[in-house]
Amino acid sequence: MPSTGLIDVHAHFLTDGYVSAARSAGVEHPDGMPGWPSWGVEQHLGLMDRSGIEKSYLSVSSPGVHFGDDGAARALAREVNEFGALVHARHPHRFGHFASLPLPDVEGSLVEAAHALDVLGADGVTVESNHHGVYLGDPRLEPLWEELDRRGAVVFVHPTSPPHADDLALGRPRPMLEFLFDTARTASDLLFRGVLGRRPRIRWILTHGGGALPLLADRMELFRTHLGSGPADGPSVIDQLGRLWYDMAGTPFPRQVPAFSAAFGTERLLYGSDYCWTPVEAVLAQVASVDSAPGPSGAGSWRDLTTRNALRLFPSATR
Repeated sequence: MPSTGLIDVHAHFLTDGYVSAARSAGVEHPDGMPGWPSWGVEQHLGLMDRSGIEKSYLSVSSPGVHFGDDGAARALAREVNEFGALVHARHPHRFGHFASLPLPDVEGSLVEAAHALDVLGADGVTVESNHHGVYLGDPRLEPLWEELDRRGAVVFVHPTSPPHADDLALGRPRPMLEFLFDTARTASDLLFRGVLGRRPRIRWILTHGGGALPLLADRMELFRTHLGSGPADGPSVIDQLGRLWYDMAGTPFPRQVPAFSAAFGTERLLYGSDYCWTPVEAVLAQVASVDSAPGPSGAGSWRDLTTRNALRLFPSATR
């Protein structure tokens, strides 16, 4: 086992109550996937031990906690957040926790963010790339970003199905393609609506190496400077996106991480497994690819680099 333990910022949990609420809302095949995976603390710890993951930051994945009713979403967010806090309390050296918010209910999300960060001790909050079609640059969300910026909070942005996903995905599971495009879509919305500039203290984490962003950043810059989508004398798209944090969940090697590195560098690159939505054997294969890939220039291994980066973001991660 390599000496450097990975710090996994992209790991998921489920509860029976959460899955029951989703199924009651008609979600049997979330995001076009075959069904709901299983999850348990002990099986998650077993995977971590097998793959050399020292600590995992848990969050609820897509489709989130809002299934159409604000009151029910607030209650479900509180339920899963208290569960995540309990897992952390029982295993403080192995698990952290990003709290769910009942977006697009902004008022409820402000209440839940305060409770999660101040009372439950959450390490950050998680949001989806869009919430029932409301993307993250939408002005309706500005009070939430103002508060999270005041706190200097970590905001983990998990992709979800875009509007009209059934037509776009052509019958295929949406995590295969649509998640990667929706990450780029919401990042562009945050950038072009000025949220990234107005709220510089929020520490955003985007998943899967930014999705399609490394290949689209130059095209976004072209539109910003020459086609009237932003001030020509403002910070470049590369500069703004390069200040965000990214995980390498999915298929980082041999192509994803090199493309990402060429666009944004590796100073804010983190490890992510995407377990339990990614099965155990696929996570083990992904870790093997990380460990066998040629290391970043002058930075040791990818384990070394991503763990160092994570400790800058979460200085107390190993305590």
